[in-house]
Amino acid sequence: VDIDGEKIVGVALGKISSSVDLGNEDSLICPGLIDTHLHLPQFDSIGAAGMRLLPWLSEVIFPAEIRWNDLAQAKSMISRVANQCLGVGTTGICAYATVSHDATIAALRAFREIGFRGVIGQVMMDRDAPAELLRPANQLVDEVDRTLSLFPADGRMAAAITPRFALSCSESLMEQAGALAASGFAVIQTHLAETTAECRAVDQRFGGKSYVRVYQDAGLLNQHSVLGHGIHLDRIAQQQLAESGAKIAHCPTANSFLGSGTMDRDSHLAAGIPITLGSDIGAGFERSMVRVGRAMIDAAVRIATGKDGKTDDFDQIPSAAHAWYQITAGNAHALGWDDVGRIRAGASADVLVVDPDIPWRKTRCPLSTLMFAWDDRWISRTILRGRVQFARNRGDGRVAP
Repeated sequence: VDIDGEKIVGVALGKISSSVDLGNEDSLICPGLIDTHLHLPQFDSIGAAGMRLLPWLSEVIFPAEIRWNDLAQAKSMISRVANQCLGVGTTGICAYATVSHDATIAALRAFREIGFRGVIGQVMMDRDAPAELLRPANQLVDEVDRTLSLFPADGRMAAAITPRFALSCSESLMEQAGALAASGFAVIQTHLAETTAECRAVDQRFGGKSYVRVYQDAGLLNQHSVLGHGIHLDRIAQQQLAESGAKIAHCPTANSFLGSGTMDRDSHLAAGIPITLGSDIGAGFERSMVRVGRAMIDAAVRIATGKDGKTDDFDQIPSAAHAWYQITAGNAHALGWDDVGRIRAGASADVLVVDPDIPWRKTRCPLSTLMFAWDDRWISRTILRGRVQFARNRGDGRVAP
């Protein structure tokens, strides 16, 4: 792979030149990995087990996000989180910040400076959360509008419109967020149908209106919408989503961790709903998108397992090769990011140099071997826009910039 400046300028197959700068004949050269659903302030909250979604939000996540009201503390964590992403090979993100406008701007600037591809959104909430995390709807809309001007949708690192979910937003706030969405091409991020308790609460609060219809009526569903989870959806909801062009960010590790359910990926795809894949840190406990890809396969196995506990039809289960595609070009394609997720001339030089310590090339299915035996310590370099932003020292395990 020949890199010149920020771009890949050539890809040659065959014998490796003796003059390469990085890698060797046993290295895997992989596109940078893309995570379509994660929460930056929740990286320190991974592993708070034994709770369902709504209590977990109240007792663990909201206190963590309140800490980002202190800008110095937020900046310190932003730096750590960016380095953790680089260390597991994540170079593209769809991320949530908090309600803090200043912390969101700081995150966007930091990730842009490093060279990440993606979006970060200021979380919009005006009800049913601690007072420290609530803002008047008009203030939130004005702040997000300003952020969209500073980090427009056509930028490599852009702002997103991010109402947290229906239970934390007034109808007025969601409608104003929808109006922002209608005025441009920004990514819209929110959560949908993660748990049955949440779905019941939405039904009660909105007079029997379906979860999908709540977002539809607010103008929050279009081809730029990325909806986290989407587990508990009936056929009508699937049809509505397919017609809107909205995507579901499948988050298998978070779904199992909170006991929320197992999303039927195959059913959604059959209905015409585009699917992306996300870690959902910090309900998700795997930062590595390779292991999230593995969890996607495991979730499909659980769906396909019959009452006798056996799985006979492996045709419905994504292969390891498809999981690799999903966490690179698949996620990029779904988001309309044609410049990343691929190793080809003209693409952005967002590349991983992976040095496995096992004879992976000699196995029956090399990509499957890599996925199921994966070790983050195999990543020796993470390159963004042609620059090495992460290098692992194999001698002592320390990470150097």
